[in-house]
Amino acid sequence: MGGPPKGLERVELLAVDCDGVLTNGEITYDQEGRRSLAFYARDGLGLALLCRTGVQVAVVSGRPTDIAEQRHKELGVAHFVGRCKDKGATMLDLCQRLGVTREQCAFVGDDLADLPAFRRVGIRIAVGDAAKEVRDAADWVTRAPGGRGAVREVCEAILKARGVWDQIVERLG
Repeated sequence: MGGPPKGLERVELLAVDCDGVLTNGEITYDQEGRRSLAFYARDGLGLALLCRTGVQVAVVSGRPTDIAEQRHKELGVAHFVGRCKDKGATMLDLCQRLGVTREQCAFVGDDLADLPAFRRVGIRIAVGDAAKEVRDAADWVTRAPGGRGAVREVCEAILKARGVWDQIVERLG
């Protein structure tokens, strides 16, 4: 899977899995059973820039989104679906609620539970270290692994396809 697919300029909703996409997939528990996750700062900037240009972003996870929500709300992410049992149905619901077509939606995943979402969106993206089945079903496999730049790679590609990346770099640089 070479580079980014055609159609990224039409993306109005980017939905991402959490564990293995926004993180490297490791989940740490302390003595009291509290869970912690680590997020990559460059992925966060990519999401913040995407949100500022009007693209809606959703985090869809089979696990609770409490930690991800705490981190990503400050970046402008507005939609969180945790403890999701059927990511395909969730994607249809998000598209309907947010007024976007399936073709205007992209989903970034890494493991088997993400395949139902892939069947419901226009652009299917797998992180570089995704399960083989997910990579095989994807329209695009990022060079970067989950939790280490894959989401940034996707955000940059969408912003470049929309023709706004150079202005963002000039403004921030």
